[in-house]
Amino acid sequence: MLVSKCISECSNSSDTEIDNENENGDNEVQPHCHITLKCTREIAGFNGLGEAVRRLDFRSSVRDGRRFNYVCALLRLLVTGQGITSLPGGAQRLLLQMLEEVATYVSDSQQNINVLRGLVQQLRALLNQENQKCWGKPLGSQSLWAEHVQTIQRIQDIASQIEIREPGPNIRPKLHDLPEECVREIILRITDYKDLEASASAWSLMAALISEQRVWRELSHFHFTKQQIDVILEKMCLQDTKERHRNWQAIYHALRKMYGVREELQYAEILAFCRLCRCLFWPSAGHPCIVDQCPDFRQRVQEAGNSNSNETQPVPPAKFLQYFSL
Repeated sequence: MLVSKCISECSNSSDTEIDNENENGDNEVQPHCHITLKCTREIAGFNGLGEAVRRLDFRSSVRDGRRFNYVCALLRLLVTGQGITSLPGGAQRLLLQMLEEVATYVSDSQQNINVLRGLVQQLRALLNQENQKCWGKPLGSQSLWAEHVQTIQRIQDIASQIEIREPGPNIRPKLHDLPEECVREIILRITDYKDLEASASAWSLMAALISEQRVWRELSHFHFTKQQIDVILEKMCLQDTKERHRNWQAIYHALRKMYGVREELQYAEILAFCRLCRCLFWPSAGHPCIVDQCPDFRQRVQEAGNSNSNETQPVPPAKFLQYFSL
């Protein structure tokens, strides 16, 4: 009952809090969204994607470097297939506005151009799909789809006009001016093997550094546990081989094929779900948790015999969409 009361009170006050946020800058509200996992007599609700996107401030998150890749991964899932066309008109409009925000941000920052190009390609396919029509007309309002077409055209225009600007001659240091050990430290912070392979084709020094076993060894230990690595070493008959003689690039790819890369490690920040108050939130911003409102709640959970070791769990984009039956 305590959880139900807290969720109800927070849900009822959320609209007022969000509306007052713009009027009173001193009372900033943490972006969060309560999710109904199971409808009961005490908790009856419906999860709306458009409302969740608004409450979690996805549109502003586009310009947050930590959240950019997560938001784009979510948009990619929605643009592919029937995702966006199965949404209400307001949610469709909001998501296309987010896509336009992505295009503007990429144009301004000169970064992640490949991400934008991939989204634009999917948007073109979306317009060309025959299954978007019913008896020769678009599903939904014709005026709404006309508005969508105009938005998609603006996004395509922004993407086509992006030109990579070289740094001015007086801007130092450039990447080529950095000593080898600095370039190596940059490479060691890349967590996606595809980015490593792309970097190797950009510059001969980076290609030489990326071929080093240390890079792939640390990448393997970053993504996989010691037990998983030991299984692969045994399978490849490398258990007794000295570490300097191991081909860590081959070991990494064997690990990736067998176990897959944990999706949450691909993002600098990923949405989290609080098990205590059934709330989605950004970890860097936090959320108004029931534990903060009722200090004795944690003790009650412990007395009930429930473990609180995993009070929050990461929510990858595909899992996020499952809350809305998408």
